This record gives sequence, structure tokens and C-alpha cells, in this order.
Amino acid sequence: MTNAIVLGGSRGMGKAISDALSSIGCSVTATSKKDIDTSDLDSVREFVKSNPETDILVLNTGGPKAKQFSEVTEEDWKRYHNQLFLGFCMILQNIKINHGGYIFLISSSVIKEPNSKLVISSAYRAAFSEVFKILSKDYAKYNVSCINIAPGPINTDRTRELIANVEEYKESLPMKRLGEPEEIGNFVKAIVENNIKYLSGVTINFDGANSNYIF
Repeated sequence: MTNAIVLGGSRGMGKAISDALSSIGCSVTATSKKDIDTSDLDSVREFVKSNPETDILVLNTGGPKAKQFSEVTEEDWKRYHNQLFLGFCMILQNIKINHGGYIFLISSSVIKEPNSKLVISSAYRAAFSEVFKILSKDYAKYNVSCINIAPGPINTDRTRELIANVEEYKESLPMKRLGEPEEIGNFVKAIVENNIKYLSGVTINFDGANSNYIF
């Protein structure tokens, strides 16, 4: 049986991915913050001891509240350095991905279009995406595919925390709607179910044509 670990797998996009992988027979460990808190490095150390290997790893975590650069505190920087960057690095250093497996990073559209109100997320998600890209070449030797999914506006609690008037915001989007978490879950499922391996080291812009960048 194929084993999968989905961080942040109890809600939002993480839950949608967990449910989608379960539907094709994967044995899924869908974590919540009580299982692993990537902002707490001791929590990360305990988790990797108990979960030394897997076939599929989904790196997914929430982000900080919206703040302008001048409002960000030293504690904010430290916490999200761990949560969005160092915690993930430690996980990849300590959890073995079995031959032929997959690593999915759920990052954000801010890695390509930085947001002044999400300066912490823009900085650390972009930094880890660089590490992930570099590592994709090493993992390729073991037929492990690394796919960075960069969601835009998705219908989650996180989006509703960041946007005051969601209904009005929808009208500004090309598709006049938010993306659904299940669409991301089904995308991940399709990659795994169809054994698509050569799609690796890439970033998938999952934003309904909302972004302005080409690559």
C-alpha cells in the first residue's frame, strides 16, 4: 500500500488532498497542528522520529496574518522562519521518500507576485521554493517527483481571513469565483494515480488565470 503524509491535512487544501489520496487507496497520515507544528522545531523533531519514511509527502501549512513590513515584529520573523522554511527543511532532511515517490509543496502565488500585506509569507515561501527546486534534481535520481503547487485565491478559511468582502472579490477574478480545495486535491490525485513522473522541479500556478506572470 502507498503511504502518504499530508501536513495540515485536517482542513482546507490539505484535507482535500488527504481525501483525494485516500480515495485511490493510499494510507494517509493527515496531520493537524497537534500532530506537528512546523513553527516549533521540537515538534518537528518528534514527528520525524515517528515518521521516518513515506511514499508521498505533502508539505502544507498556513501563513501569517496580513501585515505591512513596518508592523512585523521580531517574533513574527522567528516564528514564520520556522513554520514556512526551517521546519520544512528539517522534514526533508529526516523523512526518507521512498523510490518512485512524490513530494508536493503547497506554497502560494506570492512566490511569484509578492504581496506587500503578506511580506513574511512572500519572503519565506519564496525562499523554501528555491530550496525545493534545488533538491528536485537530487530526488530525481531516485525517481521521486517534486511538484510545487502555488495556489491563488482558493475557497478556504485562510482566504476569508485575508479578504474582507469575498463576494465582491470574486467579481474581480477572471473566472468570477474562487478555486475549490477539491480541485487541488483532484490534481494531486491525478498525478499519483496516473504515475506521472516526468513532471518534476516545476511550479504549477493554480490561480484561475488571475496572475500576470508567464512562468
